Amino acid sequence: MNQFANVTQQLLKGFGENSFIFIITLLAALPLGFIVSFGSRSPFAPLKLLTKGLVWIIRGTPLMLQLFVVFYVPPLLSGGAFNFSRINAALIAFIINYAAYFSEIFRGGIEAIPKGQYEAGQVLGLKRSQIFFKIILLQVIKRITAPIGNEIITLVKDTSLASVIAIPEILMNAKDFSMQGLIWPLFYSAIFFLLFCGILTLLFSYVEKRLNYYKG
Repeated sequence: MNQFANVTQQLLKGFGENSFIFIITLLAALPLGFIVSFGSRSPFAPLKLLTKGLVWIIRGTPLMLQLFVVFYVPPLLSGGAFNFSRINAALIAFIINYAAYFSEIFRGGIEAIPKGQYEAGQVLGLKRSQIFFKIILLQVIKRITAPIGNEIITLVKDTSLASVIAIPEILMNAKDFSMQGLIWPLFYSAIFFLLFCGILTLLFSYVEKRLNYYKG
């Protein structure tokens, strides 16, 4: 019983790191992705090409590699004069990675709205900003709830990748126990992810039902 309590305590401590990365990434990547989506749709060709190029690179390379780049490259280039702490490197890599994915979801959601919606707003005498925030954005949110929810649930599981730069998250702690001859903590750690993802799934199901005000 003491062994189970000790394992649970260590795994909870590790999952605290996962949860911290999850929360900060979500709070920063969602608004950043929204901003980046406008760059991808910009009429200014150089900005559009630059934004799309960066998003393509981020989406086309593994998150694990991005973690290595953010943590190891700055000190190599600066001769050790500049470097990020492990947790800051993880946060930067996660935020940039997920902002790129969120930006494409936002872009797709905005472009899926029929042009007639914009024209209807103009007929009503609304300004372009008013049309976007009062008419378009509400429909975009309805359309992107499911894909955003999928990405957020994926983020929960991806936080375990932080262990590659030696952040003591839950799987790293579980692996430490396996090196002591205890295998079951690895499977026990899955319960934490399942419960967290289960709660998020219920939450997004509730949100989708609440957003049924628009049927278009």
